[in-house]
Amino acid sequence: MKRSIGIAALGLALVAMTATAQDMMRHVDLSSPDMVSAEMTRAEVEAALAAATTAAPADFTGKRLSGLDLSGLSLSGAIFRAARLNKTKLAGARLDRAILDQAWLLEADLTGASLKGANLFAAQMARARLDGADLSGARVAADLTGASLVGASIAGANLGADMRNQSMGLMRAILKSANLERLNARGADLSRVDLEFASLKGADLTGASLKGAQLGGADLTGVTATNTDFDGADLASVKLTDPVGLDQAKNFDRAKNRDRLIR
Repeated sequence: MKRSIGIAALGLALVAMTATAQDMMRHVDLSSPDMVSAEMTRAEVEAALAAATTAAPADFTGKRLSGLDLSGLSLSGAIFRAARLNKTKLAGARLDRAILDQAWLLEADLTGASLKGANLFAAQMARARLDGADLSGARVAADLTGASLVGASIAGANLGADMRNQSMGLMRAILKSANLERLNARGADLSRVDLEFASLKGADLTGASLKGAQLGGADLTGVTATNTDFDGADLASVKLTDPVGLDQAKNFDRAKNRDRLIR
């Protein structure tokens, strides 16, 4: 009973604190056993997956799975709501349509993982590695500060702010200082996303929405901006050299601080 109350309280705290750049980590002891240990082995995780069905997917809600090596596992459709997966190895894992809402994945290794259509709402993913990962069609309102998504795909994904739930704060992706070089963001919703000081060198932003996005200090060298919507995006100190298709971008004249661009 105490554990369920604790999980519920942690989930409420996550949602409540997201409005302030999802910085609730200062209120949590990240060195506590709850955040660094595992209560299951890989074999036990595999057994739970084997027993799962389409109607009753594997449910790891609130489980402590930090530090485990779950690389290459098929975890599609599994539920990891409020689970702790800090520094967990998930390289090459399949997490398509998985539920990772309010999960902790600090410094987790998701290199080459597939998260197509996954839900990552209020997830804590600072410094996570997602190089080459596929998050196409996913819902990502997570804190990915300092994360690496080199060559990853967020094509058609929704990272934008949920304007229907302002009572819960501005729920959106945080990608401050993230490495997004060669990112495939074709058709992605990045409206009001925090991309300050992120590196988007060579990223494909074709058809993406950057409406109201915070891009201060970001590096957009060599990006493809065909049909990219810049309405209200903050371009202060943004490096925008050698862009492709910028003449076909939408609402570039409505972006903020265009006079402070670095070309």
